[in-house]
Amino acid sequence: MEAYTDFAGVYDTFMDETPYEEWCENIVRELRRNGIADGLVCELGCGTGSITELLAARGYDMIGIDYAQDMLNAAYEKRERSGLDILYLNQDMKAFELYGTVRAIVSVCDSINYLLTDEEIHACFQLVNNYLDPEGIFFFDFNTRYKYETVIGDTVIAENREDCSFIWENYFDSEEDINEYDLTIFVRKENGLFARSQETHYQRGYTLAQMKAFLAAAGLVFIRAYDADTLGEVTAESERIYCVSRK
Repeated sequence: MEAYTDFAGVYDTFMDETPYEEWCENIVRELRRNGIADGLVCELGCGTGSITELLAARGYDMIGIDYAQDMLNAAYEKRERSGLDILYLNQDMKAFELYGTVRAIVSVCDSINYLLTDEEIHACFQLVNNYLDPEGIFFFDFNTRYKYETVIGDTVIAENREDCSFIWENYFDSEEDINEYDLTIFVRKENGLFARSQETHYQRGYTLAQMKAFLAAAGLVFIRAYDADTLGEVTAESERIYCVSRK
């Protein structure tokens, strides 16, 4: 089953403890450090629009791009409630099209890990380069190979809420660096019964050295990287890494 269909309906429920505000503060701090305090910003893999909404509220003119229409439907509902002027596009990050250039492109919550081959990530990064203003900033995070292989690979994660629950089974292929997770979702319907659905997601683990090479191949200039959890230096045990680059 295609990823982020039924899961989209309960995604925000299970992500309710995600520190989106902290992530947004870090993005804004990074953009301002590079001279971008306003203007047009595009978010790749925007999902249900949580970060997009926060950045729009901070004064950025936001474009949100996501391949999963069901996730965007949730983003539309948030936009209707907030009244923020956000443009959402149902596009693949490997082949997205903008109407012009933007001051910055951001991508968080491991959206980049859904690019599974060198060719896919190169296509995405080339488009990033194409649509950035001169000296524009590309800020993104990614889950490391270490995280998939050592921390969550071949484990089962489960969470139970009053009206929904999930079982998340991980399988890591060390030869391909691909993490497969089979997601079983249970959602209470109006009749009080639970409906069961399943999705399979695939993400590829990367190293910082690989990311630097991909950025260089796409003509982007690497600025710096740091641990997304500690905001300190990248180590061999960093699970998620922030990368900053420019056109």
